Amino acid sequence: MIITGSAREILLEGAISFEFISGIIQQHAVDKSVGAYSVFMGQVRNDEIGDSRVKAIEYTAHTELVQEKIGEIRRFLSDKYPVSTLHVYHSIGVVAVGEICFFVLATSGHRNEAIRTCEDAVSLVKSELPIWGKLILDDNSSAWKENH
Repeated sequence: MIITGSAREILLEGAISFEFISGIIQQHAVDKSVGAYSVFMGQVRNDEIGDSRVKAIEYTAHTELVQEKIGEIRRFLSDKYPVSTLHVYHSIGVVAVGEICFFVLATSGHRNEAIRTCEDAVSLVKSELPIWGKLILDDNSSAWKENH
């Protein structure tokens, strides 16, 4: 369920399904100027934290600020690269180990621009957006996630 968003940047409740990802990618098959797709999918890992393992992450966000910042990121990247489209989706709520929580798609006429746009978008989202993850551990404790 979409809880907020503008155009192509959307926060999604729960895990991002492969059907959703496939649908977004398929939307661009009709654009014959696109020669390259670059995709990033972030998946929740079962990292070891002390004597426990991560079983899920509960994401929260400052929704209004996310929308403002993602617009700035999109404008910055479209000025920097000749990208056709840029989609950024991030989960909020609980996402279990093995599920997708972060999806970026960049399309362009050429691979280098698509790849660079996607890489920069991932880095900027991780460093600039007010999205926080609380690790839910298998011993029922929790810890705040640090972005790398």
